[in-house]
Amino acid sequence: MFTTAGSTGLYKAPFSKSLLIIPSALAFLLAVPFSQYKSLFMYNLHTIKQEFQIWRLICGRFICLDLTDAFCSSLLIYNFRIFERRYGSRKFASFLLCSWVFSALFDTLLVEALHYACDVKVDVLPSGLLAPVFALFVPFYCSIPRVQVTQVLGQFAITNKSLVYLVGLQLLTSSSFMWIIALSGLTSGLLYHKNIFKTQHVIFIPNWVARCGSYTLEPLFSTAEPTLESAVGMGATLDIQRQQRMDRLDQQVLLSQLPQMRRNTQQQGGLLNWNRFFPSLRQRRNANHQADPRPAQNTPANLPQVSEEQVARLMEMGFSRVDALEALRASNNDINIATNFLLQR
Repeated sequence: MFTTAGSTGLYKAPFSKSLLIIPSALAFLLAVPFSQYKSLFMYNLHTIKQEFQIWRLICGRFICLDLTDAFCSSLLIYNFRIFERRYGSRKFASFLLCSWVFSALFDTLLVEALHYACDVKVDVLPSGLLAPVFALFVPFYCSIPRVQVTQVLGQFAITNKSLVYLVGLQLLTSSSFMWIIALSGLTSGLLYHKNIFKTQHVIFIPNWVARCGSYTLEPLFSTAEPTLESAVGMGATLDIQRQQRMDRLDQQVLLSQLPQMRRNTQQQGGLLNWNRFFPSLRQRRNANHQADPRPAQNTPANLPQVSEEQVARLMEMGFSRVDALEALRASNNDINIATNFLLQR
């Protein structure tokens, strides 16, 4: 296995930001001022096989020639940056490299199979860093909790993952042969995620390349890392900031509980029990009025018990222990609600 994320990789995600900026800028340049050079960057499998133009394979599978595809893929990469924060830049880049290499092979196999089975000849496929983006849907589906946000027409659930799936569907339907790219990307992502044939040990980013990339990309695409809570403030200032965080967590809890409360109320034919609906918020405010005005870490007696296993799982996703503890306390140890809030901060 690869090394986990370091402190700099948790918040900055420099590799994801570089994938947002560089391919998008190149796509814009080829779409507007240098459109006459588009043919040089087409993902043309026939030309690649016949003339062995490796440079066309690299460019065609990195630069989007369609601005809609470039926008959708950039939006997905922005949402998938959580994996760089969770695993670190090196493993995230290794995943993308492995899926890029294997999906190139699967593209050729699928095109040849389509030609021999259905007599459909495909020479040009959609260009851009699309297959690795589709590959990221595999860990997104497997490891990101699904939390219901609301319902449409009382039957269709809207979750915290719905928008990402809709953007992926838009990207899938943008071209008649995009399904080939999507299938090869999902297959390569599954190979890496499940470590089939030891793919994680076959194709990866060497340590020296990761260090060079860290020295190059982090100063350009990094943002300031949030400071630890102990350095934020003392006394009443720290209590206020804690309370603001807890209030935001309460909003997430209430949104997740409201549909179920409405269904229960309709079945029972009664009114909403607001005392039951707002327990954590009222208990904390009453405790704040009675507590000694010292730093919060000195008065932990009334805090709810938190499962260390749940804290460890959130810390493995790249969140700090302080944030994990607060999220779990406010959500009553519900890791799905706690994760949803931490991802949307």
